[in-house]
Amino acid sequence: MRLGILGGSFDPVHLGHLVMADVCREQLKLDEVWFVPAGHPPHKTDRELAPAKNRSEMLEFALAGIPEFQISNLELKKDSTSFTVETLEQLATEDPDRELFLIIGADSLHDFPTWKEPARIAELAKIVAVNRGRQDPPALEEIEEKLGPEVADRIRVIEMPGIDVSSTDIRHRIRSGHSIRFLVPKAVEAYINEHGLYSPSV
Repeated sequence: MRLGILGGSFDPVHLGHLVMADVCREQLKLDEVWFVPAGHPPHKTDRELAPAKNRSEMLEFALAGIPEFQISNLELKKDSTSFTVETLEQLATEDPDRELFLIIGADSLHDFPTWKEPARIAELAKIVAVNRGRQDPPALEEIEEKLGPEVADRIRVIEMPGIDVSSTDIRHRIRSGHSIRFLVPKAVEAYINEHGLYSPSV
């Protein structure tokens, strides 16, 4: 099984996440893409995330009716910080026949050498760096210099349409009273409104 892993806080999930996953599914001929919402991500300690239950339920609404896209709440079940290497270790142990593809934004490659056990991550999964639209492709020389050619050779760069939307912008738009229509799936927009997520009083 060729399995794509797309992690993130998904706070909230938006159309950019879905396009990224689908581009990777198509170009890499993945059987499935699993969305893995983070419980306690190490790089987002400066703000409080929406409750895990809400983020997971928004993903369920966003992915409904798309059989190739699944949710794994593996990291949400942990009380400790979520590290990518530990998630991949568990997925590989559960089914050694899985061929894992870790999907990340190309801009994350710059920080990748500072992740916990980046070389081990590259052993466990091929790294798919997704470059948005007309941005310059990421230079892999820095990865090769810091982590060696074996890691750099495990990285593939894929292009996706330049959809200029982010969870940060969506939260800001909600707090400012602006529409998020067409930025998130309609069911996610309805969920956010129903639960009052990201409003100034929350």
